[in-house]
Amino acid sequence: MGKLDGKTAIVTGSSRGVGADVAKFLAAEGAAVVVNYRQKAPRANKVVAQIVEAGGRAVAVGADLTTQEGVQALVSAALENFGSLDLLVLNASGGMESGMAENYALMLNRDAQVNLLNAAWPVLTPGSRVVFVTSHQAHFIERVPTMPEYEPVAKSKRAGEDALRALIPNLATEDISLVVVSGDMIEGTVTATLLDRANPGAIEARRAEAGRLYTVAEFAAEIAAAATADVPSGHTEYVGGADYFK
Repeated sequence: MGKLDGKTAIVTGSSRGVGADVAKFLAAEGAAVVVNYRQKAPRANKVVAQIVEAGGRAVAVGADLTTQEGVQALVSAALENFGSLDLLVLNASGGMESGMAENYALMLNRDAQVNLLNAAWPVLTPGSRVVFVTSHQAHFIERVPTMPEYEPVAKSKRAGEDALRALIPNLATEDISLVVVSGDMIEGTVTATLLDRANPGAIEARRAEAGRLYTVAEFAAEIAAAATADVPSGHTEYVGGADYFK
């Protein structure tokens, strides 16, 4: 018996990297998983195939989270394919991509997070959990400066966290909890790669400061564990190197 048997989860940004591993960990615990992608359907389909081959249940859904249509598509997919929605993992983030609108970071890292929660809220079952994934560089941005290249992302992710936390009292009335998982730089992620490209040596410098950096799989395991952890709503789970920022 898995901890999530009979439950349904949406994991945003789960066609690769941390999100993909989170989806697999949740499926291994029995959850049916909505795997979300924005453009790369083959990658998402591969994640779904791996889950199904391991005996789990999953479906890939293409959705742009910055649109109301995309947000609703994810919620509808959970209900239509699996009949319920019990867990929302808000993993998708961005803002360093080229060719996007000037306010894209805020649209994705704050507005889309709140919009998806609001769309899911009416159908989330009592006892449901929302997990918001962030970075130490964003979580602590109000007191610890970060690299200039990452600052717009960090500030928008912190704005997203604040907006979600403001909803905790109302979520409590529906027996829905919110947990934040904050991680240091993660080896092998797109964000870390982009930061190191813009600021050569950034990853090595942070690795030296922290002692070591978590891998994608290690961070994903911590996020998946937060889905069922016995912690109060509003709890922040720090993964690696947080003492440097506190």
